[in-house]
Amino acid sequence: MRHNKKINHLGRKSAHRNAMLSNMCTSLLLSPNKRIFTTVAKAKALRKVVEPIITKSKEDTTQSRRLVFQELQSKAAVTELFQNISQKIADRPGGYTRIIKTGNRLGDNASMCFIELVDYNENMLKEKKAAAKGRTRRSKKKDEAAPAVEAKETAKKAKAEKVEKAEEVEALEVAPETLPVVEETAAPEAPVAEEPKKEEE
Repeated sequence: MRHNKKINHLGRKSAHRNAMLSNMCTSLLLSPNKRIFTTVAKAKALRKVVEPIITKSKEDTTQSRRLVFQELQSKAAVTELFQNISQKIADRPGGYTRIIKTGNRLGDNASMCFIELVDYNENMLKEKKAAAKGRTRRSKKKDEAAPAVEAKETAKKAKAEKVEKAEEVEALEVAPETLPVVEETAAPEAPVAEEPKKEEE
């Protein structure tokens, strides 16, 4: 039975354990790709410490900064957390970290892993977007019906364009009543050549 095993003591006394987890939090937040390499046991213990700290960073107040600094003891880590990381994870309601197992260590056969911030792994984010575009049977039927719907819409658009063009042409053609009246002047009549009178006999 695993009575009184809620906390993994990691073979250390509390002061040593708390200092180690604080340093690991700082390393995770300050690393360029937001990822550190450690054992699975330490990563699981670290996740319980770092996730509440990241949640506190969503509210940028003096009090929350003091509480985070109390845990991390690093001004650089607090600045990075509140300025950059909190902006990137603002929409996520929890689960900021991911543990990826990488096999066992050669010396003591300890199980090793990466622990990283979820929103900083661009490859995983791309894969999720690609997987989200997968089809179901229902969407397939909709896609099959789509060309007919598109054809109808294009026909409607073409009719609407024809009507608009006809209206434009009508507007351009001016009604004869609106044209200015021009008085026609009589052209000078050409002199008519008189026929020679026949001499009466």
